[in-house]
Amino acid sequence: MLIFNDKAGLGNYLAAHSGSNSAIGFVPTMGALHEGHLSLLRQSVADNTVTVISIFVNPTQFNNPDDLEKYPRTLDSDVKKIGTVSEAIIVFAPSVDEMYDGNTQSAHFSFDGLEEQMEGAHRPGHFDGVGTIVKKLFDIVKPDRAYFGEKDFQQLQVVRKMAEKASLPVQIIGCPILREPSGLAMSSRNERLSGEDREKAAFIYKTLTETRELFEFHDIAQIKKYVANAFGQYPEFVLEYFEIADEATLKPATVKLDKKYRAFIAVTISNIRLIDNIPLN
Repeated sequence: MLIFNDKAGLGNYLAAHSGSNSAIGFVPTMGALHEGHLSLLRQSVADNTVTVISIFVNPTQFNNPDDLEKYPRTLDSDVKKIGTVSEAIIVFAPSVDEMYDGNTQSAHFSFDGLEEQMEGAHRPGHFDGVGTIVKKLFDIVKPDRAYFGEKDFQQLQVVRKMAEKASLPVQIIGCPILREPSGLAMSSRNERLSGEDREKAAFIYKTLTETRELFEFHDIAQIKKYVANAFGQYPEFVLEYFEIADEATLKPATVKLDKKYRAFIAVTISNIRLIDNIPLN
């Protein structure tokens, strides 16, 4: 398995191995890989002649320095997991200085309002950090297709908007959320949960599935009240937000129209922040 730590080395290798009959698939990650990431890799390997995965904990998308410091970094273990999918996958694991050339600052982006909702409202500057690093990675890898999990659905829509506005020649592919047997969405942050908290966190998905059942016959205000009351019964959870939003604009909905809607949630348990979402119709 080839592992690159420098932009030039990876770029030169890909340029030398690209051609009219080749296609590059790309899976950007922050490491601490789990089965959800591996499912993205499998899809890329099936769709493309070359697959690149990046492992980079991007400092500019973290609002909380403590969260950045505690984010798991498990490169050796990650490489072993990647090898179970294919030894031909190319790994890009740069340093912060390599990616930011010694100036660790994010650029400012407009995503037509997608960045202002939910995660954007609760984590100022987060999507500027996401846009900055994804654009940098796209410029290096020059992928034909890039794969993102729907667990971070808002991020997926933001990246799609960035690619559209910048006229980037890359197809952005969203892949389904993979879940643990309990229903908890697979996430690198799950590794920080105690066994007891991991069991309790299954309540997040249980509540989301209940909102999907309620959505058919109840109005949005009633559903939001139901969710607030449900989490209010468990003091170990802090419900940061629950929103029902239009999938296309991500704007919170107040009435149901002929649109695709999705429920989004952010919950903290033992100071570990978990997000999830579910389509409603």
